[in-house]
Amino acid sequence: MFRRILIANRGEIALRIVRACHELGIEAVAVYSTADASCAHVLEADHAVCIGPPPPVSSYLSIANVISAARISGCEAVHPGYGFLAENTTFARSCEQQDLVFIGPTPKSMDDLGDKSLAKQLMAEAGLPTIPGSRGTVGGIREAERVAGKLGYPVMLKAVAGGGGRGMRLVDASDQLERAFLAAAAEAQGAFGNGDLYVEKVIVNPHHIEVQVLGDGRGRVLTMGERDCSIQRRHQKIVEESPSPLLDPKTRQTLQEHVTAACSHVAYASAGTLEFLADDKRNLYFMEMNTRVQVEHPVTEMVSGVDIIQEQIRIAAGGPLPYTGAVAPRGHAMEFRINAEDPSHNFLPRAGRIDRLLLPGGPGVRVDTHLYQGYTVPPNYDSLLAKLVVWAPDRPSCVARGRRALKELSIEGIPTTRDLHLDILEHTAFREGRFSTAFLEEARDELPTLARSSKG
Repeated sequence: MFRRILIANRGEIALRIVRACHELGIEAVAVYSTADASCAHVLEADHAVCIGPPPPVSSYLSIANVISAARISGCEAVHPGYGFLAENTTFARSCEQQDLVFIGPTPKSMDDLGDKSLAKQLMAEAGLPTIPGSRGTVGGIREAERVAGKLGYPVMLKAVAGGGGRGMRLVDASDQLERAFLAAAAEAQGAFGNGDLYVEKVIVNPHHIEVQVLGDGRGRVLTMGERDCSIQRRHQKIVEESPSPLLDPKTRQTLQEHVTAACSHVAYASAGTLEFLADDKRNLYFMEMNTRVQVEHPVTEMVSGVDIIQEQIRIAAGGPLPYTGAVAPRGHAMEFRINAEDPSHNFLPRAGRIDRLLLPGGPGVRVDTHLYQGYTVPPNYDSLLAKLVVWAPDRPSCVARGRRALKELSIEGIPTTRDLHLDILEHTAFREGRFSTAFLEEARDELPTLARSSKG
């Protein structure tokens, strides 16, 4: 096992990894920008190293600065969390060159599976159904037009690199494609340094389903059930739950078997997530694989009993999986992403001081956050403040517990998305499990927080 690990991230995920390290008897080294000197992950770590000024490119995205911090602090391994350098193969290879263990998959896996077009080909070879689309990257606008014409509109333009909804554009008709192509390519180039795109047929009003896996790199795989991440805005998840209210037991079992075979086929190591779209007939289509821990991993931890971060660390240290096969979910869990955003003003991000903070508690309630009363949220980073996760024996009880916990949560000083989550829980379609990725848009006028925005 490792003696000391550097955490190449910030905020709630960095604090989550600090805690996992401490439970394993490992010293945790935090890195921070000058804007994050008082962040909770810095305060709770055993050691901390400043790696630059607030802009991410000069701190958390600086490979040289992060590697230097790991070397001078005597670390044996680096955990990237999610975002920033988590799926950067140059960073992973730089760690290897400096005799640092990268706590994640191999650079080759990251290269192969991070290229969404190539990942589709690999998963199709392993027997997973895939969304009809281009065979690899399209060479330009004219080729995209030809592919889209064959597929039939609507189509989706997608960046081959990255995630988080960036570099994506929905195209409903041929006269929209050129403008959408240029916009998606420019956005992808700016976000990921790669403007290449591919084209997919659109699955109308799907559910967004994902499967959490752990692999040991030797063909052994553990699947931990699925999450339904259909409640989204601009392709970014805001509510996740496990298990999905859409899937029946037979479909669930088949999905787990397919995912196990696929991850074994590519000899996947570490934590990862396979994402699917499901139509209204429960047909599932592979979309992409994220070669890192997900924001929403606590949902799976609550229904599986597996500490995914600790298992990542054990696998990276050469340890075995705790067991293989599929973990059947126990009960039901939901995660609500509490962001520093104003939903009534088009989700405008807000920074500022936390004047008052009260966190919920009680049975089946978990809060992953780096917030504390008096903390100032900087304007330089992602707007995620906290992940409120609840567990209960069944979905109706989970909804009730979520409502109770959200009402207990109080964050004063900046606007948050808490009230929107309460609106969602009160909506009949959500409570009955009748929703798709179009839910927020379709129900906009029925959700008081968003309705206020529409009325301006």
